[in-house]
Amino acid sequence: MRPINPALAAEVTTRGTFVMIRRILDKLYALSGFLAGLCLIGIGVTIVIQIVARFFGKTVDSTESAGLLLAATTFFGLAHTFREGGHVRITLAIDALSVRSRRIVEVFNFSIAASAACFLAWHLIGLAFQSYRYNDVSPGLLAIPFWIPQAAAAAGVCLFAIAILDGLFWTLSGRPPRDDSNATDLEKNHFE
Repeated sequence: MRPINPALAAEVTTRGTFVMIRRILDKLYALSGFLAGLCLIGIGVTIVIQIVARFFGKTVDSTESAGLLLAATTFFGLAHTFREGGHVRITLAIDALSVRSRRIVEVFNFSIAASAACFLAWHLIGLAFQSYRYNDVSPGLLAIPFWIPQAAAAAGVCLFAIAILDGLFWTLSGRPPRDDSNATDLEKNHFE
């Protein structure tokens, strides 16, 4: 029996852990996109219910629920859209930079974005807890507890912050950002 090289075993374990984390994060981003899609369907359903109710002489206010679902759709969609490269990136200035300078700028940008997203996530979580504690409800006909849509927004922003931190660590590890159009497919999917 051949002895196991400890360095090789550590590398395989590290690589396996990285691949596992990558798969979990990718599934988390896909779930975020799925939840955004469900909320979008919910908007359509509430509007259809309002239209059908009018034919029967009933009043159903879908404005409030549609607005709250729109907020959930927006925030749940952030992480998935970011991971898929759907957010607008203005690369006119950094395209002219050297690879080293570009990486420094990318890390700086990711750091600022991660700080802002984490700050927003922290305060949205606090807002949802505050609304829950004070039993705050919406002023419309439905009187929906505010903590429910605020919790959805907080969850969406938390996922977005995780996606940005993922992009930061990805770039810090020496790889180009996943939505970098100048990077080759091999560079973008390294270790996957």
